Amino acid sequence: MGRGTTAELRGSKPGLTLTGGLALCVAALAFGAVMIGPFGLSPGQTLAALLGQGERQAEIVVWNIRLPRVAAALLVGAALAAAGASYQALFRNPLVSPDILGVSAGAGLGAVAGIFLSLPVAAIQASAFVGGMAAVGIVTLVASMVRNTDRTLTLVLIGVVIGALAGAATSLLKVMADPYDQLPAITFWLLGSLAAITTEDILPALPMVLIGLVPLALLRWRINVLSLGDEEARALGVEAGRTRFLVIAAATLITASVTALAGVVGWVGLVIPHIARMLVGPGFGRLLPASVLIGAGYLLIVDTAARTMAQAEVPLGILTAVIGAPFFVWLLARGRRGWS
Repeated sequence: MGRGTTAELRGSKPGLTLTGGLALCVAALAFGAVMIGPFGLSPGQTLAALLGQGERQAEIVVWNIRLPRVAAALLVGAALAAAGASYQALFRNPLVSPDILGVSAGAGLGAVAGIFLSLPVAAIQASAFVGGMAAVGIVTLVASMVRNTDRTLTLVLIGVVIGALAGAATSLLKVMADPYDQLPAITFWLLGSLAAITTEDILPALPMVLIGLVPLALLRWRINVLSLGDEEARALGVEAGRTRFLVIAAATLITASVTALAGVVGWVGLVIPHIARMLVGPGFGRLLPASVLIGAGYLLIVDTAARTMAQAEVPLGILTAVIGAPFFVWLLARGRRGWS
């Protein structure tokens, strides 16, 4: 324990400096994103609107349209990156993403069911959240019934199965949906979007993300130890099963919350932790805040491009896939070098 703690303390000053620099970059990106749009604003106009001293039209654009969307992009990007970093450390695999246990597929099924039943927006978001949590709950329950196998491998394989079943059920609902009303809404949601987001949409997800981040931060040393393997963790006094359950629960809560808000946004949880790991190393105490900040800035850039690069808004899932797929190929070619 002493060596791990000392190592983290030695890297704390550079880590804090880098974290502060990343935070300043994210703040600058957020300010720039508020300025950009069909109704362009200068830095002075933006600052005046933020302070409530600008023109009425500029204040409406900033406070009612752009700030909620910027805040949502920051929240979703930070949450998915944090969940991705947690899953990769937990499963000791750099190719793992937040949907490995079927949470995205379950949330997608819940939202599609809500749209199919013509529920209001708040109920659709609630259905997505319940669907994501239920999928992981089923995975964990089934995995607990399987004996004499590798626990981590069992969780992943059952997650793939549950995700496939949820995807099949989603496809069935798409076939049965009204092609002129429900199907376009289902397709757009499954591709991910922050269009028409409001402050009221963000408020339910924010506390859920914070509740999920707290145990991940508190368990950072145990997560480091768990990444060495169960036997090493037990030798160092860490209860592997309990820690694994807490990390999975926290990361799933985070992922389900933002998936209910923004739809299915892929690749963020795979790409961003790797970029953060290249900058700060594999120590989870430094990796988590770096992933949160880089993920927030990354998705903010992608969302700003999605709403400005064409007359019709481009779904987030398309852009993140265009960026993430080549990165994934490069990652496979690079192998596991730099993981530890």
